[in-house]
Amino acid sequence: MAALIRSLQANDREQWDTLWAGYLVFYETELSDEQTELTWQRLLDDDFGIHGLVAEVDGKIAGLAHFSFSLSTWNVAPDLYLEDLFVDSSVRGQGIARSLILRLADIATETGSRKVWWETQAHNEVARSLYDKVGELSEFVKYTRSVD
Repeated sequence: MAALIRSLQANDREQWDTLWAGYLVFYETELSDEQTELTWQRLLDDDFGIHGLVAEVDGKIAGLAHFSFSLSTWNVAPDLYLEDLFVDSSVRGQGIARSLILRLADIATETGSRKVWWETQAHNEVARSLYDKVGELSEFVKYTRSVD
């Protein structure tokens, strides 16, 4: 299945909403309508720094990728961080997620980034089977600390 990978556009909102809702269900989380609206507005704001790609198949958006650039003390150019990646369950396994990741690699190259990086849950075996083919498992362990 050939997907057209392109930048997110304002007229994608309805289809993006459907995919975003599916992504949140997949991660068993809920966000307020206000946060979803804020995320959408940020994705469309060229000055904010979060960007969106979509995968379009036969005129329908079948996948999304949200990314930003993270500054580094170890490199002149920022690294490209893939924050969200989701493909509609009806078309999974057909290369759409791979195409989105490879397009992000192209964007990283075009912007002088040294790498694309992302995280996933350790038990997300389906995604990790793809990630093992298109990336390298990091040796680092992630820690977080919630703050009030």
